[in-house]
Amino acid sequence: MSVRRAVVAGQFYEGSPDRLVKQIEQCFLHRLGPGALPKAEPSPERTSLGFVVPHAGYMYSGPVAAHAYYSLSLERRPATVVLLGPNHTGMGPSVSVYPEGFWETPLGRVPVDSELAKLVASNSRFARLDTAAHEYEHSLEVQIPFLQYVLKDGFSIVPVAILNQTPRVAEDLAKAILSAVRASGRDPSDFVVIATTDLTHYEPHDVAFRKDQLVIERIVRLDPEGLFKVVVEKDISMCGPGSSMTLIYMAKELNAKGAQLLKYATSGDVTGERDWVVGYASIRVQLS
Repeated sequence: MSVRRAVVAGQFYEGSPDRLVKQIEQCFLHRLGPGALPKAEPSPERTSLGFVVPHAGYMYSGPVAAHAYYSLSLERRPATVVLLGPNHTGMGPSVSVYPEGFWETPLGRVPVDSELAKLVASNSRFARLDTAAHEYEHSLEVQIPFLQYVLKDGFSIVPVAILNQTPRVAEDLAKAILSAVRASGRDPSDFVVIATTDLTHYEPHDVAFRKDQLVIERIVRLDPEGLFKVVVEKDISMCGPGSSMTLIYMAKELNAKGAQLLKYATSGDVTGERDWVVGYASIRVQLS
């Protein structure tokens, strides 16, 4: 079995287990975080389909991401986490599904749900089983230590890197994931989706805030085409519209109840440097 080694440990997050756990806990307790550590005793039910979360270094976006993972901790633990993120490297096919093996972080190894991964690829016109796109991609990797901290063990992942970020590809991928879940005989409540994106990149805080509110509004409305349109027309440097649109298309297919913004902030809210910021949001998509 292949093992996908951590490539941004020691850069985007701490490289040793002890320091990494402390860093994650600091994200939860940060003034921009939820202000509490995850619940040890979750509800017996799951009401979330998934979450939109950022993927910058923990020192910048970790407190915002912690809001999504705190919300996840309140619900029944999912058996499988589908990870959707942008392909920053340009390697691999339009949609790259990691096929099998394990992903490793300083907190241990997480198995890939190979059955579901192969079913996703076989049900999509664009997705292919591939490891090249994941070799140096950070957007999905930085989610895994948070998941390990919140879910402990007993869960698997389906990592999906999206290069072609258009509504057509996102809708196809959404249908492929849901078809894969049904073909595997599982209930939608057995899995959760983590769709990762950062928002406006490297603009003044006030400009980033205005642009990002347009993006957040479309996501909360569950409007994938509107999201894509505003990103293009307003020249918003959101790096993961494809992952967000895929989650929204899944929500619409399942008649999801709605979505709520959990937290928005920019890197300037963390560092105090507001002339040149990146925007981050955690958004919950409610299944029922």
